[in-house]
Amino acid sequence: MAALLTYTGYFFTGYAALVMFFHVLGLVNSKAAFVARSLAMYISILIASIYGLGAAIVLSSIGKRGLAQWAVGRCFKFCMYIGTGLTFEIEDPKNHLGTVRPAIFIGPHQTEVDLLMLGTMFPQYCSVTAKTQLKKIPFLGWFMTLSGAVFIDRKNSKDAREAMRGAGEEIKSKKQSVYMFPEGTRSYTKEPTMLPFKKGAFHLAVQAQVPIVPVVVANYSHLYSIKDFTFRSGSVPCKVLDPIPTTGLTSADVDELTRETREVMLKEMIALTEKARGKTVPQAVPILRQQNGVIKASGSDMRVAA
Repeated sequence: MAALLTYTGYFFTGYAALVMFFHVLGLVNSKAAFVARSLAMYISILIASIYGLGAAIVLSSIGKRGLAQWAVGRCFKFCMYIGTGLTFEIEDPKNHLGTVRPAIFIGPHQTEVDLLMLGTMFPQYCSVTAKTQLKKIPFLGWFMTLSGAVFIDRKNSKDAREAMRGAGEEIKSKKQSVYMFPEGTRSYTKEPTMLPFKKGAFHLAVQAQVPIVPVVVANYSHLYSIKDFTFRSGSVPCKVLDPIPTTGLTSADVDELTRETREVMLKEMIALTEKARGKTVPQAVPILRQQNGVIKASGSDMRVAA
């Protein structure tokens, strides 16, 4: 045990020294600053995952499993602020995050930094969806499994349908909300736009008869862009929109619900980005455009973690 603690101390000390080296080098080279903050982000993920694993075990043992992802999100927010100086400011004047439950929360997926957005806004008694591959990653995957994450398996449509029904029942019985990225993958766009929406989140909301709560984030490519090796400190505004009810809707209404929700979110995203930048921004051409901005496919394949 003593040896493990010693080697752990060596690791974190060496890692901290490496981050500081690139931070100093970043004063004269922007790419070095990108490396420094990226390293700080990765170690923040590791620290939050280790903390989250312990938190999930403790909270599950006292019947508070639904708080695990909220707790680890706040830990990650703190670590990222210390290590990178980047933060997200949440505008939620009606306190939807604290009062609407259960619900399907959705938001745009710009980059991997959206993990920080989740850490900042994530409500209590809410879980995320994730690719099944993440389940195998030490600490992070263990934590997500223990905290009740919904794992997506895009290769198995039969399991997807079963998981959708199971997730819907769990949402209703446990009053457990779910956060999903309807784009399905990161867009990496430089201007405020979104990929076409997949319909999994909307099918799930309709099946569970719970509201959809959109969370809009300003485009932050001026602060983080992996393509341009840009990673700066700063604040990104987010806005929680009014819930969209699904009571009485059926699967036949999902296409229209998806289209209308995307239009509302895109309009708010453009306005929020213009407010943050203090100028009019060009609208990027939507990527992989399908009819009405909706991908004509079945809901996201997923299964509920054991």
